[in-house]
Amino acid sequence: MSANSPHDGTGNPAAPASRTPGPADAESADTAPAETAAPGTGATETAPATTDTRNTGPGRLLIAVYAIFAISATARAGYQILTKFSEAPLAYLLSAFAAAVYVVATVSLAKPGRTAFKVSVAAVLVELVGVLVVGALSVFDSVNFPHETVWSLFGRGYGFIPLLLPILGLIWLYRRRPAPRDH
Repeated sequence: MSANSPHDGTGNPAAPASRTPGPADAESADTAPAETAAPGTGATETAPATTDTRNTGPGRLLIAVYAIFAISATARAGYQILTKFSEAPLAYLLSAFAAAVYVVATVSLAKPGRTAFKVSVAAVLVELVGVLVVGALSVFDSVNFPHETVWSLFGRGYGFIPLLLPILGLIWLYRRRPAPRDH
């Protein structure tokens, strides 16, 4: 056990830090607990850390599934558009749109920060609406959907994962939403 403390380098964890914060402090501000002086006591308190944990634990699995769908939907849409676009232009354009949504969702889920969180929510909501609308249209208006897309029949061709994925994504995002800012 060392007599020195990482707080101020003198061994007194209650003493205020005398060093100037550097760039490393700014980078770790999202993960390290904040220390504040208790009013009138001179003692410090440790406030809860404000961490961005969307891309840790089960979030990594979610991001991996989104990445797989981004790659597969992009490849499928590219092939369909390049080789047989005239057969089902609406379906193939929707496949390309789905691929773009999966790419945006993958990247924004993997990035930390409030802006990425908002983009993630928007992308996953667009995905959910897309799966529901395209799924319903492919059931009730099969003339316009002679070929399947990722979202056709609510993702039946992909084991209904396209229907479950945005629901799980929204649950994950809700549980990992950023704390409200103090103003």
